[in-house]
Amino acid sequence: MEYTHKPVLLAECLEGLNIRPDGVYVDGTLGRAGHSLEIVRRLAAGRLIAIDRDQAALDSAPARLEGYMDKVALVRGNFGDLPRILANLDVGGVDGMLFDLGVSSPQLDDGSRGFSYLQDAPLDMRMDQSAPLTARDVVNGWSREELKRILWQYGEERYSGPIAAAIARAREQAPIETTGQLAELIRSAMPAKARREKQHPAKRSFQAIRIAVNDELGEVERLLGSALEALNPGGRLAIISFHSLEDRLVKTAYGEWAKGCTCPPDFPVCVCGKTPKVRLVGKRPITAGEQELADNPRSRSAKLRVAEKL
Repeated sequence: MEYTHKPVLLAECLEGLNIRPDGVYVDGTLGRAGHSLEIVRRLAAGRLIAIDRDQAALDSAPARLEGYMDKVALVRGNFGDLPRILANLDVGGVDGMLFDLGVSSPQLDDGSRGFSYLQDAPLDMRMDQSAPLTARDVVNGWSREELKRILWQYGEERYSGPIAAAIARAREQAPIETTGQLAELIRSAMPAKARREKQHPAKRSFQAIRIAVNDELGEVERLLGSALEALNPGGRLAIISFHSLEDRLVKTAYGEWAKGCTCPPDFPVCVCGKTPKVRLVGKRPITAGEQELADNPRSRSAKLRVAEKL
């Protein structure tokens, strides 16, 4: 299948990374190499480390990065394992890192991967197809209460209770095997007024199950626990989030790094001695402009935050 892929907030990411021709950079979510290609085009003696958990992304990268592969190291792995990945490559520090969180457009567009509620396919949703846990396992094996929890927490689905109950009833008769079955179950569990909303009734639930299958929030937490140490002074960390929970994690971490001091607000002077670790590049998250929104509707929920290590 031939994919069309539009990297989100491309110009803003390149500006945020402030690329040096001789620098070492990480694209921690390679996808279809849209961001990677534009980063490596700006390198002379520099190097790009491109990471993805999806083998399909790595397989397609040499063709998409043709002419630049001498400057690129492709790594299959999770960006939450960043310290191990850099150590294996004998890289002590990097000058910039970009992470485009969430599911990639090609993964959504390939119906066989089971991410989409618009195409009937086996319940899968794994970004890494060698991982043991699938959406089928979650839907058929997790308790009703746990399903309700993830639908509410990860999908902000206000009908999480009725949907979890409908799934539990249905699987007692036979396992739920396909995205089509699941989408119809979700739709039927919702009141008529919810089914008439503009967005698809299954959108929030599919998002929640996908986040659970891929431990997406856990990966972000692990990344934020190690990213700053991997950066050289003056290096930039750029993260694009599409979900409020992801963005909250990023915003909180950046805020703590930029603040430095942890003394209570009523202390007249700082006694902790902690100083800021980063400078925030821009006070507000960067979002897509009108032209990009028209060209690429999937950019609507994207938020880019950039921090520079001091």
